[in-house]
Amino acid sequence: MSETWLPHVVAAAIVEHHGTFLLVEEHTAEGLRLNQPAGHWERGETLLDAVRREALEETAHHVEPLALLGCYSTYYPRRDITYLRFAYVCEAVGFDAGRALDDGIVRTLWLTPAELAAHPTPHRSPLVMRCIEDYLAGRRFPLNFVSHA
Repeated sequence: MSETWLPHVVAAAIVEHHGTFLLVEEHTAEGLRLNQPAGHWERGETLLDAVRREALEETAHHVEPLALLGCYSTYYPRRDITYLRFAYVCEAVGFDAGRALDDGIVRTLWLTPAELAAHPTPHRSPLVMRCIEDYLAGRRFPLNFVSHA
């Protein structure tokens, strides 16, 4: 009998404000990395719930999804993990200045695409820059593109 394979499903928030994008610098198994606010989709929530929750937990920003940017996959052979990333274009609609950030989050940053590309901290995955590029290219899908039954 073959082993069951399941990808790790994550929801990511792509938040732009005046030409800068909301990012987190976080500790990972590979060291310090830059990423969009993102995390695992949990049982009982919709992907929209997940992206709102993850953005709040990692950045203290309340976000509201406006569109689906895309669905992406990436494979990490060293850990034999495939991630399936649902990236949502989101608007920041509030900020909890006193809120503690998730364990592992070092800080939040607002960076332009050029600053992100030149930043000395490596990106968590190639999808970090790919999502920014897709956003800048105008890629958008309606929120109801993904439905929950």
